[in-house]
Parts: sequence; C-alpha cells; structure tokens
Amino acid sequence: MTVIDRKDEIRMVPVNRVEILNSRERNQKIFDEVVVNIKSIGLKKPITVTPRVGDDGNERYLLVCGEGRLKAFKTFGESHIPARVIDVSDDDAFIMSLAENIARVKRRPLEILAGIGQLRDKGYSPTEIAEKTGLTVHYVQGILMLLQQGEERLLIAVEKGRVPLTAALTIVGAGDDDRAVQAALQEAYESGKLRGKSLHDARRIIERRKSLGRALGSSKTATAREKPAVSTSSLVRTYQREVARQRLMVKKAEYAQQRLMFIVGALQQLYSDENFGNLLRAEGLARISHQV
Repeated sequence: MTVIDRKDEIRMVPVNRVEILNSRERNQKIFDEVVVNIKSIGLKKPITVTPRVGDDGNERYLLVCGEGRLKAFKTFGESHIPARVIDVSDDDAFIMSLAENIARVKRRPLEILAGIGQLRDKGYSPTEIAEKTGLTVHYVQGILMLLQQGEERLLIAVEKGRVPLTAALTIVGAGDDDRAVQAALQEAYESGKLRGKSLHDARRIIERRKSLGRALGSSKTATAREKPAVSTSSLVRTYQREVARQRLMVKKAEYAQQRLMFIVGALQQLYSDENFGNLLRAEGLARISHQV
C-alpha cells in the first residue's frame, strides 16, 4: 500500500498498521461490554487516526482515539476498521488522545492526572496544558504541584471531588508535621474550604497518608514492595514520636478535667444560693440541683 494523500476522511484502514500512541489500562468488564455492543449493533463511531510513512515505505497510522474499538476489532479477527483520517503532528495527536481520555465520562482519575504530567514532561506550560485540555490554569497548576510531591492519595480525592484542590494544597504545604497539618485543616475549615463530609474525608485521607504513605498501591504491590530496614535510630525516633503523642494526650485530658472541675464548682456555688434555688423550683427544674 502506498501513502495516500487524502486527509480528514472516513476510510477502511488495516488494523495491523495502526499504532496505539497513548495506551491506557482499561476495565475488563467495560471492555467486554464494548466488544458485545460492537458485535451486536456494529461500530457506531469510527476510530480516529493520523497517517505516517512506515519504515517499509507503506502507510501506517497513529491512533488518536478509539483504542477500545480497535482492540475489539482485533478480538473479532477483523483485518480492517472504519477510521477517520486526519492530518496532525505527533504532538497534536498525543494531546488529542489525552484530551479524549480527559473528556471521557467513565474516566480513571490517575490516567487523567498522569496525562497532565505527560504534557508537562513534553515541555508544555500550565497555561498551554489548560488551553489544550479545557481545564483551568489554577487546576492544572495545583495538580502539577501535587504530582511533583507524589501526593497520589490527595490527587485522587481532588479528582473525585472529595477534597477541594485548595484544601489539598494547604495540607501539602504543611509538610509532615502533625501540628502543622492539623493547623492547615483548621484553617481550611475556618475559611470554608472544608466542611461536613469533605472535612471527614480529608481527615481520613491524612490518616491513610500518614500510615500508608502518599502514593497509592494495591495490597499485592504493597506486599511485594521492599520493606525499609529497621535501625536503632529509627526505633528511637518512633519511640520519641509516640511519647510526644502520649504526652500531648495527657495534657489535653488534664486541661479538659480542669475545665470540668471549674464548671462543677461554679454550678455548686449557684445551687447553694437560695434565690437561685427558688428560681429553679418556680420553673419546675428543682430536680436538676440534686443531680450535681
């Protein structure tokens, strides 16, 4: 097959001449549904490709979008697939592929976030990434910051809408110091960034982030991951952190006890006052005085 000069048209292209430019993992159940759907009603939407000249001088194609449809056709043993052929550069094809993944209704958060990181690695600025993906510059800058810090747990929470991006950035800015993180949570609460369920989700993510690390990993990968060596110094540091935590809890308990004793003392003085007692009896609240 020689290279054809026609562009931006629908034609049948050989499936074995299409190269997947931006492959992504896909849910097997969803893929099976795609296969069954195409088999029963046919291909509703052609894949999109851009032509190139192969090493053998024949035409090959870079896949812009439609990986699932292409793999389904390969599963059927089909030799050709309907494709919309467009004339774009390698970079534009890659960006279009990422943008198509970002625009998907059933998208995987880490894929979208990784796509933003890939564009950054290709030298695009946050403003350029925002223009090409339809996201806001503020969002892109925040995501790039979280990516740089390896904050996968917070990234997923932001992408799923469980924690606002501004609150996630505030938490990251606090570092690993527990007091600073709690202060960041308090600041986010007072400013209205975190309220209700979002505050609860943020606290849970911070606990997981502290105990399991910033990056996500399945139980299988976590088991396979090499465990850090335990040294005398690390044990001492762990002991010191635990002692400090226990001391802080004791101080909080003592402070709460002192406040309760003050309240009880104040109430006892009130109840010893005859006028106050008469007032309670007049209001039908005399039994309260016997419970203190």
